[in-house]
Amino acid sequence: MNLSWLDDFLTLAAIGNFSRAAAERHMTQPAFSRRIMALEEWLGVDLFDRGSKPPRLTETGLWFRQVAQDLLAEVARVPGEARAIAEANSATLRFAATHALSFTFIPRWLRGLEARTTIGPIQLLSDVYKRCEALLLQRQVQFVLSHAHERTRGPLHSEGYRSLILGSDELIPVSAADKNGQPVRRLCDASKSAPLLLLDYSDESGLGGILRAVHGPALVHLRVQHVFTAHLASVLRTMVLDNRGVAWLPATLVSEDIMSGRLAVAATEDWRIKLEIRLYRDRTPLGPAGERFWEAVSSAT
Repeated sequence: MNLSWLDDFLTLAAIGNFSRAAAERHMTQPAFSRRIMALEEWLGVDLFDRGSKPPRLTETGLWFRQVAQDLLAEVARVPGEARAIAEANSATLRFAATHALSFTFIPRWLRGLEARTTIGPIQLLSDVYKRCEALLLQRQVQFVLSHAHERTRGPLHSEGYRSLILGSDELIPVSAADKNGQPVRRLCDASKSAPLLLLDYSDESGLGGILRAVHGPALVHLRVQHVFTAHLASVLRTMVLDNRGVAWLPATLVSEDIMSGRLAVAATEDWRIKLEIRLYRDRTPLGPAGERFWEAVSSAT
């Protein structure tokens, strides 16, 4: 028996029409009908009364509808349960972290933790925030490390995932600096004749979502011209250093550039955005190694 036959059966049971059910399952009606017949032959019973218009479930079909739903639900649970068993016997910690924190915060943070406790092997996936979030929701990782702001609350907040604040950061509007260390571009200079050249984040970027939530309307009134968009803060930093425009970049990424005079702050203090650095964990048990790590981090914060 092919498990996909169960999806075929449930689709036909819900729609009640072979042609539309076949289209829903992205196949021709003859191919779809053969799959329904194959399921009935495997069971040895008719599931549909084809003499009625539209075809109705037989008594056995009504019973099998719940059985099919239960079987598919059980199958869907198998990967998560398999991972949970593997995690219970694994010392490897599985992380997803946004690119900016992977490059700047994580190495220093782990060094501090290792001074207090033993940390086992770590598998790190570095990606944009939305992908990191999805990996935790799908239980493909145990932890997610990202920036956070009260204006942008996603599924990890609404569905009650536990988290710890590990530190703070700041989004700073920066420009290339002139020979005197002053910004080449300033937000206050933006006008209709000379709009602000903005180096912006893509929609998948968590930092971009924070920037738009906090300063989006104000930036519109500043006559902004979007000249470049990227997923990564590190890419935007390179473009700012090349004097292509202004970008809001994490202090953890650009503080040394500002101190050395390569970059300069391009706006007043009220344009900065305070950020949290948060560690989120899976809602289910993490296994011995994962739970020990969570306790160590909790004690250190």
